[in-house]
Amino acid sequence: MLPLRSIAVFHAAARAGSLTRAAMELGVTPSAVSQQIAALEVQLGTALMTRQGRRIALTEAGQRYLEMIAPHVERIAEATLYVRGTLSSASLIVRATPSFATKWLLPRLPRFLDAHPEIELRVDATNEPTDFTREGVDLEVRHGEGEWPGLMAEPVAEERFLPVCAPGLVAAGSLRAEDLGAHRLIHSVKSQVKWAAWFAAQGLPLPASRRVLFDRSHMSVDAAMAGMGIALESTLMLGDALEDGRLVCPVAAPPEMRRATQWLVCPPDRLRHRRVQAFADWLRAEARTWERESLEKLKQAAKKLVCS
Repeated sequence: MLPLRSIAVFHAAARAGSLTRAAMELGVTPSAVSQQIAALEVQLGTALMTRQGRRIALTEAGQRYLEMIAPHVERIAEATLYVRGTLSSASLIVRATPSFATKWLLPRLPRFLDAHPEIELRVDATNEPTDFTREGVDLEVRHGEGEWPGLMAEPVAEERFLPVCAPGLVAAGSLRAEDLGAHRLIHSVKSQVKWAAWFAAQGLPLPASRRVLFDRSHMSVDAAMAGMGIALESTLMLGDALEDGRLVCPVAAPPEMRRATQWLVCPPDRLRHRRVQAFADWLRAEARTWERESLEKLKQAAKKLVCS
């Protein structure tokens, strides 16, 4: 008889990387999780996991076993949800970073939902990269360099990185780059374009000014709008804050710093699914529109500074 309960518990623990987190997910005690895994190891005649402090690590046999069972466990879970009626055959699961999901994706989602009422969309906002062999995610917008072997990865859009702050803190275009050191700088620690690179592009050292650090771009943007300091952020993450005046660029002629940091990612065969292709096509169209409108807005803002 297959030890299905023990297999499910092992899968949950391996995915969580912790007996405690797996126990919370399953609604049991950590000792119950440990007992189920031990029973499975007895049946298989080999060790599957080892403890490393509070975390667990898979043995070579455990890793191989996980690779073999994971797709089937995920399919069983999806089938169970489908039969229960909580997951339809038209469900689409999209993963995105919290900052991208909050600042860019969410304001535009109504257009996708109106265009595709037959698709039941779930957005999973997390910075954890998807393991497409083990998780039921269809498509991901991933932050990074775009190099993930075996996956289709295409840039969402070309972003521009600008200093921004609340207009009540510093007026638009009123500072030179060397003046920024007199103000608190807001650092987005996971950004691919940081203050040190911005100053270096103008031949200046990073000033030893007051600073505050955030590990999420949306927090840096919100802190800047609250008047906490001057942030260096991507136009992709600024939303409508520049257009509606909640944020301004305090530097008259900021250097052109462009980069793609958000990527549309999935296994190539996923694009054969119509719902996945529909979302990918919609995202590409929205990104093209955003790039065109964003560039025009930046040009208009530059003209206003020249005329003022």
